[in-house]
Amino acid sequence: MLTDEPRRLRQRSISLGVHPGEADDVAQTIALKAWRAVNGVRSTDYRPMCAWLDTIAKNAAADYARHRSRAREVELDDDLEASLDVESDTEIAERFDKVVTAISALPESLRIPLILSAVDGLSTDEIAAELGLTNANVRQRISRARRALATL
Repeated sequence: MLTDEPRRLRQRSISLGVHPGEADDVAQTIALKAWRAVNGVRSTDYRPMCAWLDTIAKNAAADYARHRSRAREVELDDDLEASLDVESDTEIAERFDKVVTAISALPESLRIPLILSAVDGLSTDEIAAELGLTNANVRQRISRARRALATL
């Protein structure tokens, strides 16, 4: 699974709030942790493996966030006029938290197809094959998820 889609861990890291510049490092951490723990996996079915790997990704993203909050680094730029706008950064962070919370609140049957489509960039055919659903069902679930998010 890891060798078939190496960018998936990077994309999942970004979707969990990891800065794109550090997403490769977090993805590598996820892969390393998965490799070390693979002997403890009981099922080799795709769904449980994805859930297991997703749990590792969430934990790695949380570790990253804790580490980043402890060691705030600000890169100094020669151009002082292009300084960071703290207000807009705060608004973006708040909006991002709301989106993540809203997506997390979706039922798994809606959340997984939405994430596979929006975050992983999979087509409806690929999602249907991965989840064992029909294309129409995948489109319907993604549509329902988007409608549910639009009401929030």
